[in-house]
Parts: sequence; structure tokens; C-alpha cells
Amino acid sequence: MTITRMAAVQMVSAPDVAPNLAAAARLVAQAADAGAQLVALPEYFCILGRHESDKIRVRERDGAGPIQDALAAMAQRHRVWLVGGTLPLACTDAQRARSACLVYDDRGTRVARYDKIHLFTFSAGDERYDEARSIEPGDVPVAVESPFGRLGLSVCYDVRFPELYRGLSGVDVWFVPSAFTAVTGAAHWETLLRARAIENLCYVVAPAQGGLHANGRRTHGHTMIVGPWGDTLAERAEGEGVVQAEIDPQRLAEVRKSLPALDNRKLR
Repeated sequence: MTITRMAAVQMVSAPDVAPNLAAAARLVAQAADAGAQLVALPEYFCILGRHESDKIRVRERDGAGPIQDALAAMAQRHRVWLVGGTLPLACTDAQRARSACLVYDDRGTRVARYDKIHLFTFSAGDERYDEARSIEPGDVPVAVESPFGRLGLSVCYDVRFPELYRGLSGVDVWFVPSAFTAVTGAAHWETLLRARAIENLCYVVAPAQGGLHANGRRTHGHTMIVGPWGDTLAERAEGEGVVQAEIDPQRLAEVRKSLPALDNRKLR
């Protein structure tokens, strides 16, 4: 594991897949041109519809479909590892989909799939969300070995459940592609990301949706890369763009040696 330049992409995704794929391709190219070796896209990068059922309409069979083909092509074309945010994949329930985070290596080969485990439920005033109506939850935590260390996969609402992160040992970089609401994001987003980095003595890369969408929803943005000491290494408040930071294994080793909290655990 050597020093790696990682990029987190912020988007303001639309209700139609094609323009979102075009925007993602442009931003991945921008990140690669700036030296990124790994690029991460946000949750719902490919569709943020007007209705929850919109994602069901474009769900793909695992292993085949235009969204998956586009992700593989981006990774291969730019010779980067790509964490593909989330996309809807078919499941046994015809009325729902799996919210899947796929990882591709620099040859465009898929090397990991994580299905979002914790489904967002929120109610405050006129704002209400219940992902379980359109998403079938996953149940298997996932980490993948890479040239950049051990990569852990999580999605958005997962960040509120620290047991998911502690349950996988030896993760060097956790990914949290997200579409946090403006309300919950302003209150909790940064605190949660920094807490997961501090607790697990790891880097956290959190690409986000950030702005006002065509469906009227406003997402919090503030795409971030956080270091193992809880320090913010890069951030973009709002709007489409890319942030980058170096993932330094020596820094990781220094922090873990000076504060061996993972080794000092008593309750498991």
C-alpha cells in the first residue's frame, strides 16, 4: 500500500439516467486527469427520480445493463478504481430493488458488490421518507482488498450504525456514498463521518448529492474526505464537482500506533 490519491464526486442528479451517466463520466474524467487513482460516486448518482417508483423502472439485472456498463467503461477508460455510488438492481420483489454499491478495478472488472443494509426512515413536518417501500435491504457487510488497502463499503444511512463499521476489522478506507437530506445533513453529517473515522482509525471518503434537484428535494452536499485523526482533508459544500486527498499509509500506521484503540477494545 502506497500513498494514493482518491477523489469523491459530488452531483446534483436528475430524474433521467442518461444525463446523469454523462455527468458522472465527465466528473470521473476530471478526477482522473487531476491524478486520482480511485474515484467514488454518490448514492443515487444515476437517478434521483420524482417518485420512489422511478428507480424500480430502471433497475437492472445483476451483471448486465447500461448503468453497469457505463461504470465499467469509466473505470477502464481512465484506468482508475471506481466506487459506483449506488444503482438499483433487481431482486425477488417486483415492487422493490436492491440499492447496490459496485466497485470496479482499473481494468473495468467488477470486484465487489454491497447492498445497502440500513434503510432510511424519517418524518418531520411535510418531509417524509421510507426507503423500505422501494428498496429491499441487504444483510452482508462487505470489504474488498485493493492496491490501496482494505476498502469498506457502506451507504448513507448506514453511517448512523457504528456496529457495521466495527464489525469489519482492518479497514483502511471506508466509503459512504450518500444523498443526505438538507435537514439531517446540517445536523449530523460531518459529526457522523468524523466519528466513524476516529472510532475506526481509518480514512472516510464520502461522496454526496449536493443541491436542489428537479423533484424539489434539496440534498445536503458537503462531500468530504476525512483522515484517521478526524481531520477534514477535503470538502465541497454544494453543487457538482470533485474533491481529492491523499490516503497515506504511513499516517494511518502512525495514528494506529500512537492511539491503539482498536487493540484496546474489551467488548465485542
